[in-house]
Amino acid sequence: MLDNYKILTVTHKRVNLHSISEFVVKTSDPSALKMRLQGLKDQFGLDELLYLSTCNRVMYFFHTERKLDLVFAVEFFKQVNPQLKDEVLGTLDDTVQILEGMDALEHYFTVSASMDSMVIGERQILGQLRDAYDQCKEWGLIGDNLRMAMDQAVAVAKSIYSNTRIGDKPVSIASLAIQKMMRYHLPKEARILIVGAGQTNTLIAKFLDKHHFSEVTVFNRTVSKAEEIAAIFPHGRAFDLDALHNYSEGFDALIVCTSATEPVITPELYPQLLNGEAGAKVLIDLSIPHNIAPEVVSNYDNHYIEIEGLRALAKENLAFRECEVQKAKAMLEDFIEELPKVFQQRRLEIAMRQVPVEIKAVKDRALNEVFHKEVAQLDTNTRDLLERMLEYMEKKCIGIPMKAAKEVIF
Repeated sequence: MLDNYKILTVTHKRVNLHSISEFVVKTSDPSALKMRLQGLKDQFGLDELLYLSTCNRVMYFFHTERKLDLVFAVEFFKQVNPQLKDEVLGTLDDTVQILEGMDALEHYFTVSASMDSMVIGERQILGQLRDAYDQCKEWGLIGDNLRMAMDQAVAVAKSIYSNTRIGDKPVSIASLAIQKMMRYHLPKEARILIVGAGQTNTLIAKFLDKHHFSEVTVFNRTVSKAEEIAAIFPHGRAFDLDALHNYSEGFDALIVCTSATEPVITPELYPQLLNGEAGAKVLIDLSIPHNIAPEVVSNYDNHYIEIEGLRALAKENLAFRECEVQKAKAMLEDFIEELPKVFQQRRLEIAMRQVPVEIKAVKDRALNEVFHKEVAQLDTNTRDLLERMLEYMEKKCIGIPMKAAKEVIF
């Protein structure tokens, strides 16, 4: 049963992050993604399929009797991305992990507990995994086998998070930036400007909300994404990035993270944003290259927080988490050791599913067919007693084979 769990995965450990995109199903339309995944499931004869795509991994988790090897991987990824170049296909043995059986399950659990993440201990991966599972289940791609694997993945992840400190000490740049900003004791009604609405600033917004800031204005080239972030806050507002050049309401903190290769906050723009206000402002620049011009930082009173200055602290905190990973690995080993029994019990439950139905059928046949004439001659009280006795025996008999089978397993 365990041998049929299989994984094809490409992660940050084997390729650069940009290259991972070559192995994802390239569509942003959920209905198109559903059709593509269903097509992969049917074409390769997969019983069940879970698809997970994050910023640092893509994973295809199968349940199938088919043998996974390099030939399978090449054919599979040709269908995933028909534009995949021959030179990429020729190096799949270096880029793609092919895992089967217990190795596949152990990797799946390691991912769920964020032990394999680029940033170890970040709990977002369990949420991403759950979302991917729920989506694939809704699309009819998942059955009982991947359901069991998901249940166990959640159990082991929760146990590791609860019994180790793998998630302690913030290591994400976003969390560290807000942590440092809080040292300047901004009031909850502080006016905060966010420029950019990518993943980093989305995470920034969640931290701001956690600390109960409410006056947040978001600027982004795609207004709909700015609106998604602004909607988090009671007094959130969203504008097109060009509207930044007309903004003159002042601010207390400015957070910038965009993909621009030139400064977005220029020496010409900054005085307008200040609107004549004095006093130190908090400036957070999480862009590479920086989006706040050096002249702004040097010529105006500010508390400047930038990405390079946060990396040392992130590295220190990450080293702490690495120590906790050793504890997590020991817990995972114990969990894996017991895993076959868990799956054997489930197989037993499935095999025994018909036992109650068949026992009930025997009872009904005895009353209504085999001993029908004799039962019909009984008085009402005696018949009621007989039926209660048979119902009691039915319930007790159902548990006997299950108990005996469990004793064999355990």
